[in-house]
Amino acid sequence: MPQVEIVIAGRTFDVACQDGEEHYLHSAAAMLDVEAKHLADQIGRLPEARMLLMAGLMLADKTAGLEDRVRTLEAEMDEARDYVEKLNAQPAPDPIRVEVPVVPAHVTEGFAELAARAEALADQIEAK
Repeated sequence: MPQVEIVIAGRTFDVACQDGEEHYLHSAAAMLDVEAKHLADQIGRLPEARMLLMAGLMLADKTAGLEDRVRTLEAEMDEARDYVEKLNAQPAPDPIRVEVPVVPAHVTEGFAELAARAEALADQIEAK
């Protein structure tokens, strides 16, 4: 079992941990060190046990706040998931029928005849 040396608020501690978990121990110690330094800056020098207790309580308070936030977000995700499932369970709406008006054949023939007459007149005017 490896022995790891950690420093909390300038004080050195030797701690044992499982093989491969040294990184996690250093990470946890760094978080505890931040809180302990906060205490030292605000209160001054504290007995070791009190400093560790207070720093641990501050981390526990932060953790409790984060756990509350996670529970809130999980509840919101569950509501969103339920809403999506409800939407997926509904049948698709009937397609909307769109009717496009069609120009009657006699109108297009009339326009074609007018265009032909206009071109014929234009040809006559050009010829004169």
